[in-house]
Amino acid sequence: MAVVIGLLCGAALLLIILSGQKTESAGPGFIGRWRGRRQDMLQQAGMPNLGSTRLLFLQVGAGLLLGLLIVIATHSLSVAICFTAFGFVAPTSMVRMFRDRRVRELRDIWPEVVDNLASAVRAGLALPEAVAALAQRGPESLRPAFARFAAEHRVTGHFSSCLDNLKHELSDPVGDRVCESLRIAREVGGTELGRLLRTLSTFLREDARVRAELETRQGWTVIAARLAVASPWAVLLFLSTDATTLQAFDSATGQLLLAVGAALSIGAYRLMIRIGRLPQEPRVLR
Repeated sequence: MAVVIGLLCGAALLLIILSGQKTESAGPGFIGRWRGRRQDMLQQAGMPNLGSTRLLFLQVGAGLLLGLLIVIATHSLSVAICFTAFGFVAPTSMVRMFRDRRVRELRDIWPEVVDNLASAVRAGLALPEAVAALAQRGPESLRPAFARFAAEHRVTGHFSSCLDNLKHELSDPVGDRVCESLRIAREVGGTELGRLLRTLSTFLREDARVRAELETRQGWTVIAARLAVASPWAVLLFLSTDATTLQAFDSATGQLLLAVGAALSIGAYRLMIRIGRLPQEPRVLR
């Protein structure tokens, strides 16, 4: 028990120390790619300041805390280890849930953004002014990003670099396409930008409608997968109130059964989610 409390205190101290550090940049190699993927996930979830390292320590802290609570409740180290693993995975699952929700929200509001841009261009505004105007006329959730674009463009006057920073902050495939369309129109020129934006708006609305229908049907698969995973472990918690059951799970055979059950639960859940997952649009213009 003292070791678990010490680990929890150490994890809390590391989280406090890391809270004042800047988000780390991804380096070369496997670890760099792993950090880059996690940082992209946090960026798309709207939590870029968390950082992949802090998320890792948050996972460790959540796992140790849940394991400590299960030890106190059941007095079984074998059962606590299984729930420690689940607690370790929980923060990442929450971040993915936030990311998916933000992607759905952005998918619904991007047609409005494109319509506003098309209207501003048709009214004769310059491209930087049309984008900056979204800080007042755009959707509420995107106004801060466009306000920062407007402020940066007023200071630097460099449209391309401001678009790059806007793309990085939005971290959205549709945002990438819109920004690149604006960049090409700014650098090459032409009179077809308004028609291009109106066509893009129509396409985005159709894509959002189709995806909403598919995601409604997909929801049943996700709910079934979560129930299938949670049910046996909820039963295990109820059985843990019996001392005879705890003795059985603390034996070598019981520990093996728990380990195999945990591996099968995680593997089956990931497989069900992967089978029912809709293809996500990659950020090819990042």
